[in-house]
Amino acid sequence: MADTHLKKDLFEKKKKDSSKPAPLSARMRPRALKEFTGQGHIIGPGKLLTRAIEADTIASLVLYGPPGTGKTTLAHVVSNATKAEFVPLNATTSNVQELRKEIEAAKQRRALYDKKTILFIDEIHRFNKAQQDVLMPDVEAGAVVLIGATTHNPFFSIVAPLISRSLVFELKPLSEADIITILNNALKDKERGLGNMPVKIESEALKFLAKLSEGDARRALNGLELAALTTPKSKDGTINISLQAAEECIQKKAVVYDRDEDGHYDTISAFIKSMRGSDPDAALYWLAKMLYAGEDPRFIARRIVICAAEDVGLADPQAIVVANAALQISEFVGLPEARIPLAEATVYVACAPKSNAAYLGIEKALKDVEAGRVMEVPTHLKDASMDSEGLGHGKGYKYAHDYKGHFVEQEYMPKKVTYYEPTEIGFEKQFKERLEKLWKRK
Repeated sequence: MADTHLKKDLFEKKKKDSSKPAPLSARMRPRALKEFTGQGHIIGPGKLLTRAIEADTIASLVLYGPPGTGKTTLAHVVSNATKAEFVPLNATTSNVQELRKEIEAAKQRRALYDKKTILFIDEIHRFNKAQQDVLMPDVEAGAVVLIGATTHNPFFSIVAPLISRSLVFELKPLSEADIITILNNALKDKERGLGNMPVKIESEALKFLAKLSEGDARRALNGLELAALTTPKSKDGTINISLQAAEECIQKKAVVYDRDEDGHYDTISAFIKSMRGSDPDAALYWLAKMLYAGEDPRFIARRIVICAAEDVGLADPQAIVVANAALQISEFVGLPEARIPLAEATVYVACAPKSNAAYLGIEKALKDVEAGRVMEVPTHLKDASMDSEGLGHGKGYKYAHDYKGHFVEQEYMPKKVTYYEPTEIGFEKQFKERLEKLWKRK
C-alpha cells in the first residue's frame, strides 16, 4: 500500500515538473491578504471579512460577483491563513457522490490530524436544492468550512438555510486603477510574474488592457502575458508593448473614447440626446461604441433609466419599466449577453413618445420649497392617530372612495399651484383630459 502511494506521489511530481508553467493569472494569485488588491468595501483594516480571516473564525462564506474579481483567490487566502486543507470542486462537474466522499474525508482529516478542511465550491448556484441540502448537516456541524463562489445573487440561487449559516460578501468589478496596480505588480514580480523579462509597456497600452478587462483581473493578466510572449524583441533586446501590440494580442482595437475623459462624456451625451431625439439608429451606434470600448454596462443602463424617466415620462409609462428591466437583466447575465436587453431598452426609449412634464413639475416644486415657500399641512389632512392633544387633526377629511367616481373635490394644499402640466402626447393625453374634467383645469 505504501509503495502504491509512493508511486502515485512520484508520478504526480513528474507530471507537475514536466507540465507547462501556470498562466500568469494563476501565478500572480495573492497568497495573503496583504497581497490582495481591490474590494476595499469588504477587505482592509477593521473590515469584517479581514477580522474574520485574521481571527480564524470563519464558519462558512458565500462570495458573489463577476468573474475575475477575486472569489477563488479569497478562498485560497482563507485557506492559507488557517493552514486548512483546500478542496476545490466545481458545481458544473461535481455530484452528490463526490460531495459525500469529500465530506467524509474531511471528517477523517479532522479526527486524525485535527486539521480543518475548506470545501470550495465554484459556481455553487448550479447545484440544485437537493445537492445544496446535502451540505447542510456537515456545514452546521463544522465538519467542513464551506466557501461558495457564484456570479449569481445568492439570495435567489442558494437555499435559505445555507445562506443563513454563511457570511455573504459581494465582490465588485475591480476599478481600472486596481487593474493597473495588478498589472504593474506582475511586471515587477521576479518570482511569479514577468520581472525577469525585459518588458516595457506604454501607459496607453496598460490603460487599454485595464479598460478592456471590465474589472476582470484574470482577463487583464492573460492579455498582458500574451502580449509579452508574442511581441518580438527590439534590437536592444527589450520587449516593447505598444498600444498597437496590445490591440493585436486581444484582437480588438482601442476606440477613441475616453482620452482625457472627453470621449467618455461626449459619447454618453450623444447617446442620451439620440434617444431623446427619437433616433434609434444613432442611439444604437453610440451604444455599440460604448460597449466596444469597454464601458460599464450598468453605467449605460442607468442612463437609459434616467432618459426614460426624464424624457419619455408619462407619455409612455411602460418605458421606465422596460429600462429598469434592462438594468436588472444586464446585471444578472453580464456581457456579452447584456448587450441585447440594453439594445431593446435603447430602441424602446428612442421610439417612445416624449414628455418631460413630470420632470419639469418636480423641478418647479423643489424651487418653491428651496425658496422658503413651505406650506402648512391643512388640518383635515393631518394624521388623526397622532392627535393626542385633540386638535382636530383629520376632522373633515373626505375619503375619496366614498364618492362617485372615487373622487371628491377638497383642499390638498393651502395655496393651489400647478406644477404638473401634462402634454397631449401619448398616454399623457389621458391624464390631461382626466385632470381637466376633475379639477376644471383650463
